[in-house]
Amino acid sequence: MIFQRALQRELASVAGATFTVLFSILVTWTLITILGKAAGGKVASSDVLALIGFSVLNYLPTILVLTSFISVLAVVTRSYRDSEMVVWFASGQSLVRWIKPVLLFGLPIVAVVALLSLVAMPWGQLKSSEFTERFEKREDLKRVAPGQFRESAAANRVFFVESAIGQNTTVVQNVFVNTIENGVATTVVAKQGQIEPDGKGGQYLVLRNGRRYQGTPGKADFQAMEFERYRMRVSTAGPMLGDTKVEGMSTATLFAMPQNRLVDAELQYRITAPIMCLVLMLLAIPLGFVNPRAGASANLILAVLIFFTYLNLTKVAESSVKSGKLPFALGWWPLHLLALLAMLGLFAWRLNIHHRWHPAMLANAWKRRRLLQSGAEARK
Repeated sequence: MIFQRALQRELASVAGATFTVLFSILVTWTLITILGKAAGGKVASSDVLALIGFSVLNYLPTILVLTSFISVLAVVTRSYRDSEMVVWFASGQSLVRWIKPVLLFGLPIVAVVALLSLVAMPWGQLKSSEFTERFEKREDLKRVAPGQFRESAAANRVFFVESAIGQNTTVVQNVFVNTIENGVATTVVAKQGQIEPDGKGGQYLVLRNGRRYQGTPGKADFQAMEFERYRMRVSTAGPMLGDTKVEGMSTATLFAMPQNRLVDAELQYRITAPIMCLVLMLLAIPLGFVNPRAGASANLILAVLIFFTYLNLTKVAESSVKSGKLPFALGWWPLHLLALLAMLGLFAWRLNIHHRWHPAMLANAWKRRRLLQSGAEARK
C-alpha cells in the first residue's frame, strides 16, 4: 500500500509537469495558427479566443495519451536509474506488480480521454465549423478591414476601403471595388459607401460620388461613367449554416446513421484514443528498463518514436477505412492487437531476464557450483 501510494503520487507529479509543457506548446501553436487566419481575413478577430478553445479541445485527447505514456515511462526509468528496481526484484517482487498501481493512476485518464474523444471533441468541431461558416456567410463589406484588400466569398470581387466612419462599419470612405464576371472587369471607386438591406435577406452596397470603369482586359473597349449614387448587390439571402459534417456529429448520431465509409472512419478515429492510452501505459512498464550506469534519454526518444509510429499507423488504418480499402470490422482492432501482443512479449522478455538474474536463482547456482567443486575434490 505504501509503495502504491508513493508511486501514484510520483506518477501524478510527473504527469502534471508533462501535461503543462505539452499543453503550453499546443496553445502556443494554436494561437499562432488562428491569429494567422484572422490576419488573413479567414476568421473574425472577435472569434479568435473561441476558435483557440475549440482547436485545443480537438487535440487534447492526443496530448493526454502522450502525457500518460511519458509519465509511466519516466517513473519506471527513474526507478531503474536509482537502483530501486534492484531492491524491488531482490525482495521477491515481480514487474507484473506494477500493473495495478499504473492502472489505478491511468484508468481515470483513459475515462477522460474517452469522454473528450466521444463527446467534447465532436462538439468542438461543430462549433468551430459554425464560427468559420458564419464569418464566411457575412456580407462582403463587413469582412473588409480598413486599409486592407479583401476578397469576396464568391472569389470574384475585391474590396478596399480607406477608413470607416465612426464605429459604424457599414459606412466607409474611399471605396474601391473590382469585379470580374464572365470575363468582363468592372472597377468602381467612390468617396463613400454604405450597406443597405433589400428587404429579402440580401444586402446592397450603395456608393456615392464615384466613377465606374467596365471592359474586357486586353481590349480597348473600356467604358467610363461618373455617378452620384450607384448600387451593387454584395450578398443574397440564404441559410446561415450548411450541412453538418461527420466530424461535428455526436457519437450517438453516428451509431444511428446507416453504415458508410465516412461514418465508419470517424467512429474508428474516436475510439482509437482511449485504446491507445491504455495500451501505451502498460507498454511503458517493460519499456522503461534502463541500465543505471547509462543515460535515460534513449528511452524517451524511443518512446516518442513509438508513440508517433503508433499514431500514424492508426491514421493509415483510418484512411483505409475511409477510402473503402478496409471494412470497419477489420480496420479498428488489428493494430491495437499487435501493440497489445508487443506489450505482452516485452513483459515476458523482461520477466525472463529478471527471473534468470534473480538473487535467489544466483544463490542456488552458486550453491550448485560449490557442491560440484566439493564432489570433484572428494573424488581426488
